[in-house]
Amino acid sequence: MSDVQPVTLADIEAARKTIAEGILETPVWPARALERLTGVPVVLKCEQLQRAGSFKVRGALNAISSLDEAERARGIVAASAGNHAQGVALAAQAAGIAATVVMPEGAPLVKAAATEGYGARVVFHGESLEEARAHAGELAEREGLVYVPPFDNDAVIAGQGTLALELLEQVPDLAEVLVPAGGGGLLAGVAVAIKARRPEVRVVGVQAAAMDGICRSYAAGEVRSVPHAGTLADGVAVSGPSDRTFALIREHVDEMIACGDTAIAHAMVFLLETSKVLVEGAGALGVAALLSDAYRPRGTTAVVLSGGNVDINRLGSIVRHGLVEDGRYRHLTIEIADVPGELALISGAIARAAGNLLEVNHDREAPGLPVDVAIINLLLEVNGPDHFERVRDALRVEGLGDMTLDPPRMNSPAARRRYESG
Repeated sequence: MSDVQPVTLADIEAARKTIAEGILETPVWPARALERLTGVPVVLKCEQLQRAGSFKVRGALNAISSLDEAERARGIVAASAGNHAQGVALAAQAAGIAATVVMPEGAPLVKAAATEGYGARVVFHGESLEEARAHAGELAEREGLVYVPPFDNDAVIAGQGTLALELLEQVPDLAEVLVPAGGGGLLAGVAVAIKARRPEVRVVGVQAAAMDGICRSYAAGEVRSVPHAGTLADGVAVSGPSDRTFALIREHVDEMIACGDTAIAHAMVFLLETSKVLVEGAGALGVAALLSDAYRPRGTTAVVLSGGNVDINRLGSIVRHGLVEDGRYRHLTIEIADVPGELALISGAIARAAGNLLEVNHDREAPGLPVDVAIINLLLEVNGPDHFERVRDALRVEGLGDMTLDPPRMNSPAARRRYESG
């Protein structure tokens, strides 16, 4: 596990042979919906179908394979928010090595359970990955364990780079690749392999805006870190790159961009609906960049879906958030006369416009309302902005013309007129 020389194409080619029997060569799938949006061919490199549900097993297998017998006998320890944990646990299980994984307190339960399922001991410590990593270092010293880093390691980087060798063979006309990035192990490995084989191919790293340490480092020309922040892309919630990964990224990566959680949720829903693919937030970063127009591709583009370990407990809220971003869940507030039949009038108009009424909140006590006027807060399911406007038009036809997207603070003349007319 030497760190004397930077990772090279030869290291990545050797890693491919080393880990060949322990991983899957994941497929690339055409993304027709993204092709229509971008105007260029787009394919998805489906690492969510990899063993343990992400690309991480590639680097973990290569790193563990590089241990000598004395190191194997000591056992290993790693720190991870989830995917590296599962990759290490699976690789250790295959090698017959005892593994301990330190995870932050808020790590997704599905990832913790899967890690334990591969036979690893899971220890929860700290609020951030950095705190978990520090504790893993303490355990390594106290218990004599060998620490396997999530990205700051030559063997790990070389293992992750094997993904790019597959991709270049699967997509001969590849022009660009979008790669999720947290600490930069995957991005560095992919960039080294691609630039060595096909230097004209653009390599673009994509981060979560809440944790954009590599983006800031890239702009500054030196390693920068950011404080821990919550993000839907928990798999890349890392403060910044290491000196090792940043040196490779600075030399081989063409561009860095970042996307917010709203765009990430939208991308997850888009992939689920159009490609029938379920990915986690980090895995959706490349698609988020395309959908949000943060990046405009110029030729055949591959998007790396880095993992699919979604916390099932959060899936409902993620889908709902994505549908809101897509304009298919819409909130609407209407002032009405507080008389019988008004709610029936509203629901009938919505039904005639083929809208779906999901929630209704009837408020008679908002500030500024007289006793004869009420506020109706609605949650509607529609097929997009145009359909939403058709629903609003149907309500206007019924005289329900004073509508806002936020609760009003003054009663409307239309509601007063309808009240007064009985």
